[in-house]
Amino acid sequence: MTRTEDFNETEIIKRILAGEKSLYELIVRRFNPFLYKVGRSYHYTHEDTLDLMQDTFIDAYRNLAAFEGRSGFKTWIIRIMLNNCYRGKEKPGFKNEIVQDVKENSKPMFTLPGNDTDRIIQNRELGNILERALAGIPLDYRMVFSLREINGLNVSETAGLLNISESNVKVRLNRAKSMLRNEIEKTYSAVDLFEFNLIYCDEMVERVKRKISEL
Repeated sequence: MTRTEDFNETEIIKRILAGEKSLYELIVRRFNPFLYKVGRSYHYTHEDTLDLMQDTFIDAYRNLAAFEGRSGFKTWIIRIMLNNCYRGKEKPGFKNEIVQDVKENSKPMFTLPGNDTDRIIQNRELGNILERALAGIPLDYRMVFSLREINGLNVSETAGLLNISESNVKVRLNRAKSMLRNEIEKTYSAVDLFEFNLIYCDEMVERVKRKISEL
């Protein structure tokens, strides 16, 4: 028997639209880490990022029928998060913590084998150092770095989300790397940045489920 956890997003969406609302939990759990990284990379506090994530999941739920699959669901929902982050900057309630080689196959910034992710996650002080280092990069470069290196989107997807050319994506990514490389490339992996703890994941699932039940 196929487990629901193994369904792709298209299958999950079809079943949700057919009435199996509870399956939306799979969407929330699957994309929590990506949306969290986007919000934090946009320089929002942890609490404000959670609020933006909740808004994004609800917006996505309301518009599931409009998802046509022309881009990946990951790209689609990150676009919604980016829009919410942009609009959030205009709201007083949100508090902001306020030419290189452009080859697509250039060497990844973080290549250390055998990173001990659990150790890094547990060491919050070092994690905060990483977040502060990335926060010091201008937003245009920070968002390209977040989407490409942390969230794993390709050049085309990143260009579409940020409305810039693919060559600009490559240039900005390399410039972002050069700003960070000297300080952190020998110690950390990009995926360790802004790790979304399972405790927060469960919290977000419950928040979204409560909101959906009110729709």
